[in-house]
Amino acid sequence: MDAKKRDKAVFDLEPDRRSVSLHWNGAHLGLTVPKILIISSDTGGGHRSAAAAIVAGVQRFFRRDSYAVRVVRAIEEAHSLTARLVRFYNWMLRHRQHWMKYLYWAVNRFRPETRDFFYRRTVGYVRDLFERWCPHIVISVHPLTQHGIARVLKELGLADRIPLVTVVTDPFDGFWRGWACDDVRLYLVASDEARRQLIEYGVAPERIKVCGMPVHPKFERSEWDEGAARRARQALGLDPDKFTVFVNAGWIGGGNIPKIFREFVRGDLDVQAIFLAGKNEKLRAEAERVARAARFPVKIVGYTEQIEQLMRAASVMISKLGGLTTFEALACRVPIIADATTPPMPQEAGAARALVQRGAGVLLTRASDIVPVVRRMMEDARYYASMRAAAAGLVVPHATQRIIEEIAALLPHGAKPSAETL
Repeated sequence: MDAKKRDKAVFDLEPDRRSVSLHWNGAHLGLTVPKILIISSDTGGGHRSAAAAIVAGVQRFFRRDSYAVRVVRAIEEAHSLTARLVRFYNWMLRHRQHWMKYLYWAVNRFRPETRDFFYRRTVGYVRDLFERWCPHIVISVHPLTQHGIARVLKELGLADRIPLVTVVTDPFDGFWRGWACDDVRLYLVASDEARRQLIEYGVAPERIKVCGMPVHPKFERSEWDEGAARRARQALGLDPDKFTVFVNAGWIGGGNIPKIFREFVRGDLDVQAIFLAGKNEKLRAEAERVARAARFPVKIVGYTEQIEQLMRAASVMISKLGGLTTFEALACRVPIIADATTPPMPQEAGAARALVQRGAGVLLTRASDIVPVVRRMMEDARYYASMRAAAAGLVVPHATQRIIEEIAALLPHGAKPSAETL
């Protein structure tokens, strides 16, 4: 086969074992375009947001023609059984949030991600994924994916050639044991607390680097100021100068936030509000009905990919403590009123502690307390200013760029970010 035909074979990627070796032979012939495979899942919205942030970071920090990136929702795409489990998880988030602690215990106790029962049902999908796309590097942003991915890499004889990197999307300690896998080449975590947790789970310290959370570049702090907030409120049809409360029911739309919202709209407050219903159209209709009784303006929003516009307009966010949502808000210097009416899920308890200890947020233990909590932020300017400063202090500057630099260091020689963007 001449060089021209051989290079074409690399990019045709026929679905057989031979395509893997062709790809790696091609890499040694001077092919410098890295292929990055990101393994995610739509269990909640955080893993999806992390994957999107990494993609955006690659697009921003690499030369335009120097990479190929693909994101797959591996758990729901791998098998009908695992797809049903994802739907059940999201149903619990929406309707039975108080059950999540039991699910957390069961998953950590029985470790389904390591069981042959699930591996046998998903291995075909993973093998086909590798043999068709043949990545230079695999990045996991979900705690239940890296064990199966690592096993397939070993079986294909590629464990030494294709680095497996895990970006942990739980920012502090107390997270799922599934994150810890002996075969992960490099862990990128948000905090020293997360690093210590991985070490307690048996991960070697030299394989862990603290980079911060993978927040989409559009949330970068340098883009946020009071002028931007005023313009964002005007674009949403709101008063540009009024204190604005962003009530965020999350990507899945539900949990305890609707109950908190009902208490909030009963308040006699000189504010305006945005309510995000996510992918729950029933909740959106219910929120529109509830908002009609409010004594202040309320804008109801369904699912949107432009959540940064809502955060840009916000003075404070009321939300469940999802890792990515929390850090997106903090990157925008938006203090958080965190739902603790049901005790936070174990993997979110560390974030709850950090928010309170560092003064960037308030834990709401009773829905009926929401009005006095908001009123204090409105009326005590010094208190509110300290919360905004604390929010900014919790974020690692340029975290997504740091993550991309670590990923780039593991790519084949010549496949590096553009120097002028770093």
